[in-house]
Amino acid sequence: MSTSYCRDSEGWGPTSDHRTDLTLCFESTILSTLPALLAILAFIHRMYTLLRTRQAHGLGRTNLIYWPCQFFMAAAAIVLLVRAGLIGQEANHSPASVLASASVAMAWLTAVLLNYFEHKYEIRSSTPIFSFYFVSVVVSAITIRTISELPDSTGTDAVLYYTYFALIIFGFTAESWPRGSTKVQQQSSASPYEKANLFSRYWFFYLQHIISAGYKKPLQGSDVADMMPQRIKTQFSYSLLANQWDQHVLKRRNQGKEPRLILLVLKAYGVQWIPILVYRVLASILSFVAPVLMNQLLSFTGSYSTDAPMPVVLGIILSFGMFFSTIASALLEGQFNQLIMNMGIEARTALISMIYRKALRLSPAARNEQSPGDIQNHMSVDAERWSEALPLLPMWLSIPFEICIALWLLYQQLGWAAIAGAGTVVVVSPVQAWIASFFARAKDEKLAAMDNRIRLLNEVFSGIKIVKLYGWESSFRAKVAVFRNRELAILRKIGVAFSFMTIMFSSLTLLMALVSFSIFASVSDGVINSQTIFVSITLFGLLNRPIGMLSFTTGETMGLIVATRRIQKYLLAEELSEGSIEHIDELPNDLSLPVIEVKDGVFAWDKEGPEVETEKQIKAREKKEAKKAKQEAKEALEAGLPAPTPGTPIERNYEPTLKDINLSVHCGYLTAVVGRVGQGKTSLFNAMIGDMYKRRGTVKINGRIAYAPQQPWIINATLKDNVVFGCTFDQERYDRIVFAAGLTPDFEMLPAADLTEIGERGINLSGGQKQRVSLARAAYQDADIYLLDDPLSAVDAHVDQHLWKHLIGPEGLLNSKTRLLVTHGIHHLHEADQIVVIKDGVITETGQYQELMDAKNAFYQLIEDYSVKQRQRDTDSESMNDAETVKEMDETTEIAHAHALHDKAMETQVEKQDENAELVEEEEMKVGSIHWHVYKVYAKAASYRNAIQVLILFVVIQSCQIGTNTWLQNWVEVVNDTTHSVGYYMGIYAVLVVGFMLLTVWTSYTTMVSAGVRASERLHNDLLNNVLRLPMSFFDTTPVGRVINRFSSDCFSIDEQIPWAFHDMFFCFVSVMGSLIVIVVTTPIFLVIVPPVFLVYVFVQSYYIASSRAFKRIESISKSPMYQHFSETLSGVSTIRAMRCNERFIVENATKSDLASNAHFVWAVGNRWLNARLEALGSIIVLAASLFSVFSRNSLNASMVGLSLSYALNITQDITWMVRCFCELQNELVGVERVKEYSEKNQEAPNETDVVLPESWPSQGNIVFKNYSTRYRQGMDLVIKNVSFEVLPGEKVGIVGRTGAGKSSLTLALFRVIEAANSHWAKASHNGSDYDSDPSKVDVLPAELEKVEVEEDGGSIEIDGVDISTIGLEHLRQHLAIIPQDPTLFVGTVRDNLDPFEQSQDLEIWEALERAHLKEYISSMPAGLSCEVTQNGENFSVGQRSLICLARALLRKTKILILDEATAAVDVETDELIQKTIRKEFKDRTILTIAHRIKTVMDSDKILVLEKGRVEEFESPVLLMQRKESLFYKLAEQAGEVASA
Repeated sequence: MSTSYCRDSEGWGPTSDHRTDLTLCFESTILSTLPALLAILAFIHRMYTLLRTRQAHGLGRTNLIYWPCQFFMAAAAIVLLVRAGLIGQEANHSPASVLASASVAMAWLTAVLLNYFEHKYEIRSSTPIFSFYFVSVVVSAITIRTISELPDSTGTDAVLYYTYFALIIFGFTAESWPRGSTKVQQQSSASPYEKANLFSRYWFFYLQHIISAGYKKPLQGSDVADMMPQRIKTQFSYSLLANQWDQHVLKRRNQGKEPRLILLVLKAYGVQWIPILVYRVLASILSFVAPVLMNQLLSFTGSYSTDAPMPVVLGIILSFGMFFSTIASALLEGQFNQLIMNMGIEARTALISMIYRKALRLSPAARNEQSPGDIQNHMSVDAERWSEALPLLPMWLSIPFEICIALWLLYQQLGWAAIAGAGTVVVVSPVQAWIASFFARAKDEKLAAMDNRIRLLNEVFSGIKIVKLYGWESSFRAKVAVFRNRELAILRKIGVAFSFMTIMFSSLTLLMALVSFSIFASVSDGVINSQTIFVSITLFGLLNRPIGMLSFTTGETMGLIVATRRIQKYLLAEELSEGSIEHIDELPNDLSLPVIEVKDGVFAWDKEGPEVETEKQIKAREKKEAKKAKQEAKEALEAGLPAPTPGTPIERNYEPTLKDINLSVHCGYLTAVVGRVGQGKTSLFNAMIGDMYKRRGTVKINGRIAYAPQQPWIINATLKDNVVFGCTFDQERYDRIVFAAGLTPDFEMLPAADLTEIGERGINLSGGQKQRVSLARAAYQDADIYLLDDPLSAVDAHVDQHLWKHLIGPEGLLNSKTRLLVTHGIHHLHEADQIVVIKDGVITETGQYQELMDAKNAFYQLIEDYSVKQRQRDTDSESMNDAETVKEMDETTEIAHAHALHDKAMETQVEKQDENAELVEEEEMKVGSIHWHVYKVYAKAASYRNAIQVLILFVVIQSCQIGTNTWLQNWVEVVNDTTHSVGYYMGIYAVLVVGFMLLTVWTSYTTMVSAGVRASERLHNDLLNNVLRLPMSFFDTTPVGRVINRFSSDCFSIDEQIPWAFHDMFFCFVSVMGSLIVIVVTTPIFLVIVPPVFLVYVFVQSYYIASSRAFKRIESISKSPMYQHFSETLSGVSTIRAMRCNERFIVENATKSDLASNAHFVWAVGNRWLNARLEALGSIIVLAASLFSVFSRNSLNASMVGLSLSYALNITQDITWMVRCFCELQNELVGVERVKEYSEKNQEAPNETDVVLPESWPSQGNIVFKNYSTRYRQGMDLVIKNVSFEVLPGEKVGIVGRTGAGKSSLTLALFRVIEAANSHWAKASHNGSDYDSDPSKVDVLPAELEKVEVEEDGGSIEIDGVDISTIGLEHLRQHLAIIPQDPTLFVGTVRDNLDPFEQSQDLEIWEALERAHLKEYISSMPAGLSCEVTQNGENFSVGQRSLICLARALLRKTKILILDEATAAVDVETDELIQKTIRKEFKDRTILTIAHRIKTVMDSDKILVLEKGRVEEFESPVLLMQRKESLFYKLAEQAGEVASA
């Protein structure tokens, strides 16, 4: 710089020749003028951005902050302008000083203008102004020090500069003043993050109030609500990503290219990447400043052994330089992590919303390819990868950058020997590449195995009642074991690979040092001294980070690519064609026009034909199938299962389901759709709502649709919410509909009437109640068109009459609406306006009842064969007219009663009088620390021997590592006096390095494989074994999503996170201990700060860890509602689409997703909060070690200082990682805690007992109920009360009664799904709530059991003289047969569903199917018994599923058969055939039949009539029909069976 510009004896500098300082000219130009000019540009750009993109918040401004800020900035500018003027008037003034003062003054004046707009548009402190304040304070402090050392330090310009410094200090204080209590921020709905100033964001102070609260009391979900910024929330993130995805897909397809989701997501965040990458690069640069300063500090220390020692102030400056560089690096790293984490959560929330919305639009073929389990995994696993792996992507920029810096600095120390050492990296790179690709493949395979396991478990727990009734727990346990063993095998491979991979990031530094020092000392003849050795070791340590991260980053990136490809494939799956149905929400103006019109319709569940495969694709598929078959055979052998038989290649049936459909339905018509099982009745409705492929024809619908599916879809909410279903509540309309749907009597039975919570899938409602709730929901929609799919099949005869009379029929509530009713009952058909007969997917007859009867075709034959004889309709009609007034009065009374019950329920809810109103309790969150018992549980699962071995090995490893550096330090000390050769020292060093490497591999293998995989196996097996044995009451009150969460998220933590967490924590702990020992030995004075620093660390950890555990627990439980809602949506997607409720469910999903994201945000920010404080404490250790070195400069040699500082620089990171790893370990151990909770819940009675039974038991089928009482759960009312009756061997007993009378409960009691009241196992299997370990709740469970004690004894049930309570459950259940009310099928083949234990030959299975009237249908399918059964058996009609359940019962040759409304979903013709089969095939067996159709049980030997859980009548049907006052006679009369009796 020219003398004319500086006009100073010191010149430009940058350092002064006279002082240990910078020159004033350099400071004025680089530290003052340059930042000021950049600030002016930034301020102008900020004003432009605010004016163009923001809207005024309209909340006013905080004058107590605004005006002081304006004053101090304006005053500072004036002072500087005055100073510039005074300096300019001097004869020999410095232009540099004038320019500095003037430019800074202009910057502050611009800031005054910016501050006006900031307060108008923002509610937080201005980031540009705050930043300029901070820079100005630092620069001014440096300048004041310089001025104070100059001769004229008390002149006017110096005083003005002191005044300026005071003004900006006051101004900075005002700008930084917390604004949380201001009116502006309190009125704002912004999150704490959005309200925080720059200081709060850098130090994560905006989380401080939650951390403090968590230290004082256990945190709950409400304490951390609304913390994340608006941008991360679903509403914004989805809009941003989805719009760009749609455009991207369209563009790529037009170009004939495949869309790339991963590139699109990265591109979508555009300018957001700029600050992230800037922070990443700056943090990387600053991490290398400390070693450079350390090199200078060692030179400083070494100078005191020469004649020209350096000034002490230089050592102090270097020490503080190391201190500030490490803090700055940590803060920048924190901001990088914060911003990239925000982006990761934003991507995750957007993808979850896209996945959810896609699920509502999938076509039939796409739904077949993507099971609900697969879709759920896309959300819970694949989308989650973005929040986990995205922070690593910028490493692809920083890793090569950091490697280049480290190599350049190493070259400065070691010359070309450094490049030789770095060549080690090149040698191992292929190994790293192989490991990365292996990890990608292994993770992909593990994900696939986990998908299959979770899908199977989801099915098992969704159908757990069927699993228990059939005694299939062991069969499904073995099937789950196959997939679990596959996961564990992959985990072992990953563990072995990781063991060798540890060499990369723990031993590679030593290996590079070995090669470099050997070449440097022997070939290059370099001088071995403390600077060379210890600065190089520190640089090798820094080089180790990017090299170690390389393989990890590669693995995570590959995992992200795999997960994103899976999501991409799903998002590109075929969608429903919106244009296939011409749907107008309004009724036609001309009501004579049809509201539903189908012309020449051809509909199918599949596309027209298979996709054509290329020869290459065929070979690839065959190769994959052969590999899969080989693997399955091997796994079956390992699991002790028979080898799977090679299946016939399954050919899909591409024939249309419905053909030549021509149908017109006019406004207000009641159209009945009839036909046999599997003929296409339900498919016709699916075609109308757009759930099928329309191959040809047109479909026009005018009016809004309400849909009641054949299998009622019930959501986990109150009964009232299920009925209202998001519509505006109207009490009068609600009461009328509740009465018409026959729900009023149910209100009386339910604990809190219509405010009773209904469990998942309506688990606490009977089949009839679920169907009526579904009907009431449809009715409440006030739609124009009602599609009612066989709603009368699941209800009793008298309820059937009530529903017809008051809701569906010509006089019902919906009589003015257009109704299409699928029905298997024929007794209402004469009242229909139109009847549609479907056979083999074709409408064979259409017309009114009399027209079809006159035609004397198939319909006529059906009525003639199966209808009740003419019932004197005229007489009935007259009696109906006579009773009309009475019925109207009854109806009015019933509606008033329903209203009264609703009001009572509201009171009940407000007063919290009924504890049973809420069925599914909120998931309990444990509080307090992770108990040592949890560590013990994990250690026991891993084996104590492995745990002790791991601890010892880590200590030995650290000793070996210290030995390598100590040996180098010893070499440096004696290098000038030793007689040994370089080879001697390097040889011993090499032995230590190789020993360290081998010990590292051994330790990692023991931790990850011997201990980790063993713990994973034991804990999962214990969990699975116990959950499968939990009583049914547990599943009644626990959502499946919550149970699945234990097997997915928690088991994932146990499998993959906890072994890593233990490994890292032990590694960091021994490293910290070793470093402290080395520092204390080399600089004993360091002991002075060890106690206070240790106490501060302990305090920070204990202060934080309480909140950290709560954050992790809150995050864990926040996911369950999202998973549950998603699962619920997938099961009711047809209803949601038909009723056009998509948007409401999308909003609910977004709300639950945002709650989960907010919990994750808080947990992640909590980590950053901790990291910032730990890094600051670590920097204090570095400062102390370096200052002690300076102060002990005369007593320490350079080698000791080098050893001490190299460990001091490492200890910062090690301590941070140790505390973080400990906190992370505690967080991950929440998974063990949650798994342990479910593994220790009380089981139901044992599967096997020591009671010896005859081999052929039961040989007779004699059943005796003796004073039997039972309830569903402890604390609830009895559902069966003092029942006593005997069923003789071979007797056929029909069980009838109104809804809720206890019919199905009786069968559950027979299978011991529910136990006798007050029996030992009723109490022993009771679990109550999911209690935590809070000492205050220890006595709750005994108290609860004490509360449910009642006087009556539960009685007993005997079969063939044996009390069934003494028999093992598996033995009992496998010796009884049942055809359940809900026909449940599992994914697999038809053979798997009929014979899961593979005990029957194919011939026997075909015989069973023939007797069940399904042989013709199954044999017509290309794969026969190997025909695939999709999720929930959706590729079979409900009636066909019932017939498959019948075939199951036929295969199980037992003496007792229970039919629980088994034929409710089949037509009368098939019902008659089934009854004939039962009479023939089970003629010598005892049969208990629960039936809605009285006709079904009319030929029984006896009828058991239940009323409110008691036996009202138990006699032969003939005797009961003779007594007109009998309850059975009244039920038969209501069903229209009296005339035929």
